[in-house]
Parts: sequence; structure tokens; C-alpha cells
Amino acid sequence: MNAQNRYWLTVWLLLLSMAWTTAQPLRLTLEEVVQMAREQSIAARQAATLQKTNYWKYRSFLADYKPQLSLNGSLPSFTRSFIQVQQPDGTIAFQPVSNNNSLLNLELSQNIPLTGGAIYVQHQLQRFDNFMARNTLYNGIPFAIGLSQPLFRFNPMKWERKIEPLRYAESNGQYVEALEQVALDATGLYFDLLVAQVNLQIAETNRANNDTLLTIAGHKLELGKISRNDLLQLQLSVLNARKDLASARQTAEVASLKLRAFLNLQGDGALRPFELAIPVQISTFPVDIQQALNQAFANRSDAIAFGRRLLEAERDIEKARKENGLNAVLNADFGLTNRGARPVDVYQRPQDRQFVEIRFTMPIMTWGRAKARTETAEANGQLTIQTVEQAKRTFEQQLYTQVTLLDMLRQQVKLTAEADQIAQNRYQIAQERFKLSDLTVTDLGIAIQDKDRARRDAILALRDYWQSYYTLRLLTLYDFERNQKIEGKKE
Repeated sequence: MNAQNRYWLTVWLLLLSMAWTTAQPLRLTLEEVVQMAREQSIAARQAATLQKTNYWKYRSFLADYKPQLSLNGSLPSFTRSFIQVQQPDGTIAFQPVSNNNSLLNLELSQNIPLTGGAIYVQHQLQRFDNFMARNTLYNGIPFAIGLSQPLFRFNPMKWERKIEPLRYAESNGQYVEALEQVALDATGLYFDLLVAQVNLQIAETNRANNDTLLTIAGHKLELGKISRNDLLQLQLSVLNARKDLASARQTAEVASLKLRAFLNLQGDGALRPFELAIPVQISTFPVDIQQALNQAFANRSDAIAFGRRLLEAERDIEKARKENGLNAVLNADFGLTNRGARPVDVYQRPQDRQFVEIRFTMPIMTWGRAKARTETAEANGQLTIQTVEQAKRTFEQQLYTQVTLLDMLRQQVKLTAEADQIAQNRYQIAQERFKLSDLTVTDLGIAIQDKDRARRDAILALRDYWQSYYTLRLLTLYDFERNQKIEGKKE
């Protein structure tokens, strides 16, 4: 970013800051921010839209295995042209034709997942109008039942009925994970702003204290209790405090804008400044590593995907084996048929109608193509098994690390909070000692640095803990604090 762009960004942030300071602050806790993010953030809405899409995809899959009623045909089908007609002497004559050949077919069909075939019942009516001869004929099938059954072939429907439910369950897990990821992202932005606000408070306090100490130092210099060098050091501290204050204010405004945009705040909430509470209340709920593993493999979309990927590998192997051999299809059709000059003639004393056909393909010479395809599918299957196994081990290690990290960070929060209190008390004592000329400027500066570092460390420890807390929820989709599975929002 060049100097001009930085200048205008600073001006815009200052103007926006002035507008916000006139509004009442928006007081929020971490839990409230997380809930707002889950309900109204753009990321949460995208997750809900994707889940809705996956739901209707699954509904479409289920509908494919229910009876399908359809009406098809051609109405009208008019032709006026010259057609080629071979004469008895072998010559060709072009005869004029003008006709209409319309067809309507009503069919009820049902897929058979167990065998991969389909059975159907149909009713058909055909009308042929010869406009040149001025006559009309009807042909129809009052009733027919048929079967189309692949023989010795790969059955995709059998595998779809195994894989698609897993895919849908996987999408449900992904939706809950997306909401937990939103919570984790909101937590990160919350603490980015909270840290920036704490730094701003520290900068404001240091600036005010340094101004006061500089005034006191001026009087002490007149009394000869401090040196000119100590006074200059305090003056430098005042300048640095003012510079830190300006930088902290800009950082806080940028962090506020990021959180506001993520929460997708509208109306009055888009203008009010944030006032964030420090989430110091930490529950000491136990987390058993074996329970965490069990919940993760029961709830996570990754765990469901492991099983889906293995099934897809088995499907591909079977497909490669069966499509390289004899492929045949049995088509059978039994029913009634008739013709006549009127539509009712089709339904009066219809005649039997039978059709049976077996179509097959037998590869004879493939130059090893069939074996190569099968070996490739089997090798890919082995690779999938190995990849899934490695992914399981990596996931288990990640989860184990997260559980142990949560316990360690809980202790860190307690220790840094105690250190922060000690550092604040020590600074108060140091400040009083300086006023009484019992402490050097250097020692006072060290006390200030320790105070600021301890406060920042306490906030950063809280940030690490809460991010670890929501990461564990994301990895297991389980709420250990309430001992229940995390569910997505009910639409």
C-alpha cells in the first residue's frame, strides 16, 4: 500500500471512528458473537444453502427408485415430401408422400436395484393419416408389460444405494462442521478485536500515566532529585506512548471492521462501536481421549468419507471386472396389440404380442486391455485403503494433540491471570515509589513493560484456550461441556 492510500485509509478510519463514538456501544460476549455468526454471517448462510442443495440431491436420488409415470410421444408428426422407392425392376422412383404419424405412449416404470434392471407397464396409441389416399389407420398396444435386465454386467444401482446415503450423511456432517468453523473464525476475529482494544486501553493508560509522570519529573528536576537524562527519557516515553496510542487506535478500528463484516451487521448495529467482554469464565469439564475419538469417528464427515471412499474403490474394482467380460441385456415384452380404422378397433378383440431379445457383447481379443483395466482398478483400490488408513492415523494424532493442548491451555489461563495481577500490583508500587523518589526511571520503565506484557499474555492465553475449545468441537462435533452431540440448525 503506497503512502497516499495509507493516508486516505487513515482519514476514513478516523471519520468512521468519530461516527461510532456518537453511538451507544454494542456490548457483546464471546458466546453472543459466536451465536450471531452462526445465525446471520454470510459464511453460515452459504453453508445452509449448500446443505439445502445436498438435501434435494438426495431426494432426487430416492425418487429414482420409486415408480415413474411418464407420457411421451410425437403429436403431430407431419411429413410432406418425396421419398425414394425401389421399383420391381430395380430402378428408383421418387414418390410424393403427405402424412401424419402421431404417437402417444403412457408408461409406468420401476427400477429394480437388486438386479440392475427395470420393469414397466405401458399403453400406446398410434394414428397414421395418409392425406394423399385420404384414409386413416390406428395401431395400438392396450396393455403391455416388459422387462429390461442386464446380464453378467455391472450393477450401478446396487452401489448407489450403498454410497448415496453415506454421501448425504457426509454432507450433513459438513454442514455442522461449517457452522463450527464459523464459530472458530468468529472467535479468532473476536479476540483480534479484544486484543486490539486491550492494547488501546494500555496505550491510553500509558499515555496518561506518562504525562503525569513527566509533570512530576519536571518538579523533581527543579528540586535536583532526578537528572536531566532521566527527564529526557521520560519525554521520549511520552512521545512513544502517543505514537503507540495512534497505532493501537487504528489497529482496533481495522479489527472492528473485520468483525462487523463477518457478522454481517445491518442497520443500527453497523454503526455502533463494539465493547467486548473478556471471557474469563472457563469450565473445567473433563475430556477423555477415547470418548473424543469415538465421537469424532461417529460424527465427522471425514470419518463417513472414509467408508464412502472404500466402497467406491470396491465399486470400481467390480465395474472393471464385469465390464471386461460378457455383457448382455435381456429385453422382454408381453401384452396385447391391434389395429383398425377407428380408435375403438384397437381395444376390440386384441391379439397377443410378444417380444424377447438378448443382445450381447463378447470381447475376444483385447491385447491385455481387460487385464490392464482390472489391475489398475485393484491398484487404485489398494491405494485408497492405504490413503484412508493414513488419514485415520493423522486425524487421531491431531485429535490427541488437541485434547492435551486444551488441558495445558486451561492451566496457562490460570497462570497468566495470576501473573497479570502480580504485574499490575507491582506497577502500582513502582509508580508510588517513583513519586517518592525511591525508584529510577529505568526501573519504572521495566515495571511498565512487565505490566503491559502480563496483560497481553493473559488475553492471548484466553484466545488460545477458546480457539482450542472450538477447534475440539469442530474435530469431534461433540459438546463435552454439555455431553451431547452437536446438531445443525433445524430448517
